[in-house]
Amino acid sequence: MELAENENGREAARILVLGIGNILWADEGFGVRTVERLAAEWRFPDTVTLMDGGTQGLYLLPHLENADALIVVDAIDYGLPPGTRRVFHGDDVPAFLGAKKMSLHQTGFQEVLASAMLVGRCPQRLILVGVQPECLEDYGGGLTETVAAQVAPTIDAVLELLRDGFGVEGTRHGADAGIAAPAIARDAYEGGRPSAEDACRIGDSRVLSALSHGQA
Repeated sequence: MELAENENGREAARILVLGIGNILWADEGFGVRTVERLAAEWRFPDTVTLMDGGTQGLYLLPHLENADALIVVDAIDYGLPPGTRRVFHGDDVPAFLGAKKMSLHQTGFQEVLASAMLVGRCPQRLILVGVQPECLEDYGGGLTETVAAQVAPTIDAVLELLRDGFGVEGTRHGADAGIAAPAIARDAYEGGRPSAEDACRIGDSRVLSALSHGQA
C-alpha cells in the first residue's frame, strides 16, 4: 500500500477515524456522536478521514482497506462504571470488540476487521477509544448525561492520538453541519423526541428476545 505524501514530501499515513454504533439506542450512539462533533468542530489534512460508520458492517471494508491506520470510537461494555474511557492498541482492539458484544453492530465490525486481515488489507495500526455506556435500552433516546460528558474528553483523546502518534494537527473552527444529516444530527434528534406516551422507549420485547437468541 502506497502512503500519501505530506507537505514536506514525506510519506504520511492515511488515517480513518471511525465512529460506530447505533444512535437509536441511547449510549450505543456514543462513537457516532463523538466523531460527528469532531467533524463539525475540527479540520484536518486530507490524509485524515472522519466517518460515521453507524452499523454498516461489511460495507465499511473498502474504507478500511484504503487506510494505513484506524482509530475506532465506540461504546464498549468493560463492566466498569459508566463513563469510564479506555484506549487500546493493536491486537487488543479486536479482542475487546469481541469480548462482550452489546449489539449486532459490534459483531458486524468484528467481521470487517477479520475480513480485512484475511485479505491482508487491514490497517497497520489499530486503535480503539471506548467509553462504558450507562443505558442501552432507551429506544429513540439520546446519550445519557454521564456518557455525553465524555464526548469532549474523548475528542481531546483522539486529537492527542493524532498529534502524538502521527504528527497530525487539527485546526479548530466554528461548528458547522459536519458529517451528520440534519435530521439525525444530535441536537435535532434528541430535541425532537416524542413523549413516552407517543413513542416506545424499550422496543418490542418479542423482537429483542429473538435478536438475543439469534433468531432475527
